[in-house]
Amino acid sequence: MSTTPPIDTARCPLCDGPNGCAMAPQGDASRPCWCTTVSLRRETLARVPAPMRGRACICRRCAGSQDDAGGD
Repeated sequence: MSTTPPIDTARCPLCDGPNGCAMAPQGDASRPCWCTTVSLRRETLARVPAPMRGRACICRRCAGSQDDAGGD
């Protein structure tokens, strides 16, 4: 029987660095966070591994890198 490791919601699912989400440590969605005020491209979200989708926030660096991905 295989077991999957627990998801660290304080880590970015794209780079594994700290995501800086204010809500992650306690799972408290009532705490304001930068991640609730940004829109991410569908392509950026598609890079998140399926088990982490909707469970761990992307960090500012990875969220910001989508600006370079769009081209001119």
